[in-house]
Amino acid sequence: MNPELFVDVYTAQCNKHGEASCGDAFKSARLDGGHRIVSVLSDGLGSGLKATLLANLTASMAVKFIGSDAEILPSAEMIMDALPVCRERGISYATFTVVDCRLDSATRVIEMGNPPFFLLRGSAVEEIPHRELVSPRWRNRRLRVYDFDIRPEDRIVAFSDGITQAGLGRPPNKLGWRRSGCLEYAREVVQRTPQISARGLAKKILSRALSQMPERLAEDDMSCAVHYFRQPRRTLVFTGPPFHNDRDRETAERVSHFPGRKVLCGGTTANIVARELRRDLHTVLGSGKGLPSISEMAGMDLVTEGILTLTAAARILEGEQPERRNAALLLVEVLRDSDVIEFLVGKRINEAHQDPSLPIDLEIRRNIIQRITAALRDRHLKQTTIEYI
Repeated sequence: MNPELFVDVYTAQCNKHGEASCGDAFKSARLDGGHRIVSVLSDGLGSGLKATLLANLTASMAVKFIGSDAEILPSAEMIMDALPVCRERGISYATFTVVDCRLDSATRVIEMGNPPFFLLRGSAVEEIPHRELVSPRWRNRRLRVYDFDIRPEDRIVAFSDGITQAGLGRPPNKLGWRRSGCLEYAREVVQRTPQISARGLAKKILSRALSQMPERLAEDDMSCAVHYFRQPRRTLVFTGPPFHNDRDRETAERVSHFPGRKVLCGGTTANIVARELRRDLHTVLGSGKGLPSISEMAGMDLVTEGILTLTAAARILEGEQPERRNAALLLVEVLRDSDVIEFLVGKRINEAHQDPSLPIDLEIRRNIIQRITAALRDRHLKQTTIEYI
């Protein structure tokens, strides 16, 4: 496999109607300096808080065991030993799918109880052979293990049975949407939009599964996880003026020649780039919606205000739901759709941001950037760097 590939990972989930928590869990870790991703999708039996706790326990244990290269069968047995067994069905209270991607070698998928994943190679389906492992102590639990090489533009799509059983018992899918319905829909989406992100595909699959049910009310917890292997999408975020004025020209040229998306955050920052590159800077009227308006400049993908917008973006990346579509959400969308994000942070201090009468959340620019990079790295599995100038 090409070690320069990036793995874009996203899971879209929906709680069973009427439940406050999702009985599916998804956990992922980036290891070996970003060259390995271990992800686990676990489905807790039933729904509600008990299913949530057990699915999270299963996913956490599986990430730990597989990430430390423990043997598959003993690891699975320890997970099964830790879970209670349903007296009526005689099965453990959680199933799982493990995706272990090593960018410098083969990828492995391990399944127990979940619907079989599928691999899209472009918009074509690649059939992957597997072997079965059976525990001597848990003979009714079978593990399916797949080993295969990944290519650029491959997508691994895994899901809980809430997706495949959507619409069960109702026309036109009395047997549910099934794996075949999910697969064909995913192929159609990728054919229409070949560069669709993992987030975009996972959300579309979840939405289509919900459409199989009356009033789009989920009758089970539903999860779809997508791993998309691609050449990394790069973004440069420049915020804050350089400490030394004589570096303005050099920095503006560097931004201009960056091979990827370019984002400017801050009025002074944008004015420096506009002045040094001799480009017009225009405010987009009516684009504020609770935050300062965005601006436009030739060659720049997004131009926003600084601290307020960055602070709001940090909150969204940390899990807060945005109330409106404004500059912060536009910035977050650019960052989520990127793989490798470089932050170029000027060290010149803006006196206004030290005013103790301003809200506490109006932190020093560098602290805000550290919050953003931590959320991108830990919650969204992005590669980030910060350079102070």
